[in-house]
Order: sequence, then C-alpha cells, then structure tokens
Amino acid sequence: MKELDDISLVTQVAVFHNRKAFDKLVVKYQSPIRRFFLTQTRGDQQLSDDLAQDTFVKAYTNITKFQGLSSFSTWLYRIAYNTLYDYFRRNKITDDIDGVPAVASRNSENGDSNLKMDLKDAMQILSDKERSCVSLQLIEGQSIDKIAEITGMNQGTVKSHLSRGKQKLTNYLKQNGYD
Repeated sequence: MKELDDISLVTQVAVFHNRKAFDKLVVKYQSPIRRFFLTQTRGDQQLSDDLAQDTFVKAYTNITKFQGLSSFSTWLYRIAYNTLYDYFRRNKITDDIDGVPAVASRNSENGDSNLKMDLKDAMQILSDKERSCVSLQLIEGQSIDKIAEITGMNQGTVKSHLSRGKQKLTNYLKQNGYD
C-alpha cells in the first residue's frame, strides 16, 4: 500500500506538476533522509539539511526519470547517496581513524546519553562506505538488496562492508566499556 501511495504521488508530480503531491513525499521522507545524512556527516546538522535539500531538489527535477524499477524510497536514497558522494568528492573529505577520541568514563545516570555519544563516536571510525551500509541497515532498516541498489555496490560487497563495519563498532564499544 505504501508503494502504491508513493507511485500515485510520483505520477501526480511527473504528469501534472502537482507540488502538493511532492510536498507529501518530502514530508514522508524528509526525516529518514536527513537522519541518513546526519550519520554520514558525523552529526553536522547544517550540512545534513543542505544535502537533504539538494536531494529533494534533484528528485523533483528528475522525477520524470523515475521508472518504478525499484521503490520510490530506494530511488530517493540512491539520489541521497550520490549527492553525498559528490559532496565528499568535491570537498575531498577523507577518513581520519586516528583522530577519533575515545570516551574515557561512564556516568550511570547518563547511560543513555553516553551510549548515544559513544555510538556517534564509533560511527566515525568507519570508512564512508562502511558507515553508509551500516547506517542504511541498522538505522534506516534497509535490506541488503536495497542497500546494494542504493549504493550501486553488489550484494557481496555490501555484506563485506556491513561485516567489517559491525566488527569495528563492536571492538570500539568493547574498548570503551560496553559488553
């Protein structure tokens, strides 16, 4: 039913240039796309908002190219992934694994907030591709085949990035006092 609603809205936008229909798509997908960018940009809210806006502008201007071969959400995440990739390439952002600070102490009263901060720090040690795959699966709930469609990687490569990324997260959290 969800996909039929999306297809109906996409058709209204593509055929009738119905901006209210596109607004409904934006409202529906804005939070997940923004959350994806927040994870990828290591919490940079302004950059995440800018990238999300770019994604929706690209989606709107290219909506007639949507062929329905995948779900609209997969198509939109692919645009988001490409927008992020283009941003990283233009700005030559590289990973600095050695620059990630470890959190030294825990306060039991702030356990939830410490865990969130530690997870945010742990995500920073992942490569861009590992972070993309892990966040798409664990945060956005995407399946391996959907992640492969979104990223353009084959499923075996996605599985490898997921495995390495999860192992790095596990090791980092164990080193910082989690079981």
